[in-house]
Amino acid sequence: MISSATLGLSSHRLPPQPPRCSTPEPNPKSLSEPQGRKHKGSNQLNRWSRARSIRSGRKLDRLHQRTTQRLELNPQVQNPKESENGEASSLTGSDGYDDVEANFGKAIFMVSDGTGWTAEHSVNASLGQFEHCLVDRGCPVNTHLFSGIDDVERLMEIIKQAAKEGAMVVYTLADPSLAEHAKQVCKLWGIPATDILGPITEAIASHLGVLPSGLPRGAPGRNFPLSEDYFRRIEAIEFTIKQDDGALPQNLHKADIVLAGVSRTGKTPLSIYLAQKGYKVANVPIVNGVKLPKSLFEVDPEKVFGLTINPVVLQTIRRARAKSLGFSEEVRSNYSEMDHVREELEFARRTFAQNPVWPVIEVTGKAIEETAAVILRLYHDRKHKCSMPRISKLY
Repeated sequence: MISSATLGLSSHRLPPQPPRCSTPEPNPKSLSEPQGRKHKGSNQLNRWSRARSIRSGRKLDRLHQRTTQRLELNPQVQNPKESENGEASSLTGSDGYDDVEANFGKAIFMVSDGTGWTAEHSVNASLGQFEHCLVDRGCPVNTHLFSGIDDVERLMEIIKQAAKEGAMVVYTLADPSLAEHAKQVCKLWGIPATDILGPITEAIASHLGVLPSGLPRGAPGRNFPLSEDYFRRIEAIEFTIKQDDGALPQNLHKADIVLAGVSRTGKTPLSIYLAQKGYKVANVPIVNGVKLPKSLFEVDPEKVFGLTINPVVLQTIRRARAKSLGFSEEVRSNYSEMDHVREELEFARRTFAQNPVWPVIEVTGKAIEETAAVILRLYHDRKHKCSMPRISKLY
């Protein structure tokens, strides 16, 4: 047992090392039998493990399957309950469910005392550097988010589970005592861990000469005044919802950004994402043979952005969409057949060519955030005259 003074923690004591770190003496009777792992985590963590197993495709190892296997390997064992080393009790969790095999891929635990947004997006951004390995399942990874962890007891349960599963722990804990506790325990138990929030918070505190509050977002002691920026974002979201899918074309001049593209190029989710950042966005669908609203060509062309996509990808998306909406075969054919898709994309291309000031953004394979980043960069470059105008450029 290590005292709290050793770790610099005034009010908490570290628990003993997790079961996986212990090295009990081998039992001769158990050498001929498969060893059952004893999970001593809480009922809630056991349920989390089962849920993660189902999502990742792992199979739950049922009690009767293990029992059958043991009877085949050792006929002398008649009943799991009669096992002298108590193996039967280890096959079933404390809440009556079977244990979960946790050897499918590598696990990354993301722990936060707030929403976990920062940890989740940081990990996803880093995993993007390993797509060449993840796509072909050469190095499968399972990420698990634990948000709202604001006390040491719950934090310790998660770290114990990480130790049992051989997981990496990534945490964004605004509370310095919690962050220090996670750091010291992970170091003690040999768990790979990374503090995302701590180093940058310390650097900013040193730069500003001000101590951080140590409170996560949404904490009772942290107040958020209703600023002009807040009301601007609310107004932008309301405007964007009303202007979705070409509605109210007479209001296009009120928009900060206007998106134009064929169906299923991501206009609506992109509009909502930009609206959450405070931009009023309108989107106009381009349909082959349908005349575009006159107001689209009357607004400032520097705030209009065209969206295009690979025809094969677009056909796949449209087929899935038509099937989910229950379209008939005839309607589905007109909507998602390759000839129709190519004709509509060609019609959009001609429209963009007739308006060379509109930047055309290729959205194939891009996340909403990536497309939004391109649009905002061009929008601000043009607004503040920070760069040379780019005419008929495909981004």
